[in-house]
Amino acid sequence: MIEVYTDGAASGNPGISGAGIYIKGQKKQYEYSFPLGIMTNHEAEFYAVIKALEICEKEFPNEILSFRSDSQTVVQVVDNDFTKNKTFLPLLEAIREKTAKFPYFFIKWIPEKENGHADRLSRKAIQAQRS
Repeated sequence: MIEVYTDGAASGNPGISGAGIYIKGQKKQYEYSFPLGIMTNHEAEFYAVIKALEICEKEFPNEILSFRSDSQTVVQVVDNDFTKNKTFLPLLEAIREKTAKFPYFFIKWIPEKENGHADRLSRKAIQAQRS
């Protein structure tokens, strides 16, 4: 099983945003930081999950995925497989399409204090766009 911690952040809402992904699997840790341009914090949170799924497709195909996010919005939308929000709908559809490639996909909410690695990486992505 692969543990995946995701976080999206925006400086301003909308503002310069980034995604941070911290993965624990196969007795190793992996860190990823992605600049996302201008978007809202919620959009950045969804894109963090999408980017993490893209990494898992390449690096951990056919693994059981256990995702953790401190975004209640993302966890509720993905867990319920439903949103009325027109901005989130195509993001949910992308997540749905990517998770179908894995035998099992779980996502659960965790408090911010348990998501420090991914948070640091998302802020790093914001800083990279300011340089």
